[in-house]
Amino acid sequence: MNSRKEHERRQRRRSSLIAAVSTLVVLAAVVVLVPRMPRWDRVKKSFFDVEQMRDSFPRLIDAFWLDVKIFAWTTPAIFILALLIALARNSRSPALFPVRALAAVYTDVMRGVPVILWIYLVGFGVPGLGLERPYNSPLLWGSVALAMTYSGYVAEVFRAGIASVHESQRAAARSLGLSSGQTMRFVVLPQAIRRVVPPLLNDLVSLQKDVALVSLIGPIEILRQANIDKSKFANFTPFIVAALIFLAVTIPLTRLTDYLWHRQQRRTMGTRVAA
Repeated sequence: MNSRKEHERRQRRRSSLIAAVSTLVVLAAVVVLVPRMPRWDRVKKSFFDVEQMRDSFPRLIDAFWLDVKIFAWTTPAIFILALLIALARNSRSPALFPVRALAAVYTDVMRGVPVILWIYLVGFGVPGLGLERPYNSPLLWGSVALAMTYSGYVAEVFRAGIASVHESQRAAARSLGLSSGQTMRFVVLPQAIRRVVPPLLNDLVSLQKDVALVSLIGPIEILRQANIDKSKFANFTPFIVAALIFLAVTIPLTRLTDYLWHRQQRRTMGTRVAA
């Protein structure tokens, strides 16, 4: 047993060493070869101007707070709406067939049309009805379009989580006297949500990036501000700064998603071994 663990440790060390060496080789190749390109000086000035980075950074950070606000108020709306849709699609009563059908149609329509089209249709269409302020804001309806679209995707994640709970769990709960609603609330949903946390976080990473699409209908968030700076200074460096700001947010969230997924896999394997 000890020799096996020692062998596994050696294999991990060897794999880590190979990965580190290969990474250094690739980085060295990039550092050496890219500056030798014929027009590297022009590209460096257009995309990696340090002075332009310092000048644009404060404005882009201020604009990024709008992205954060949109993300903050759309995320709860997405989860609530998606959970309701998932529950509707998992309902088993014959009397609720119309509800199941409507939920299925909603999911198909939301997932079948690109996010950017929904933002255009809802963001321009609803304010065109002549609503009074603040209900005619493109920012408001662009956020609503995001919530509508992502709720279709997240609903399928919740539905898969609910379906993954074994039928014996429901039967055991019903045998203890719990109603269908209590079974779903106290037995099925806690297990289902715990199992789908990694894919839910993955959807949140995508949402954080797609928030920038709202800028297409007017609001000045980070992408729109970067475009304004690009036009003003004839330089693409603001887009690089915007990309780095997004990476500073999305990479930690992505790593957290991977960590939770691996932890869930270890728990699943441990449960199987124990069984």
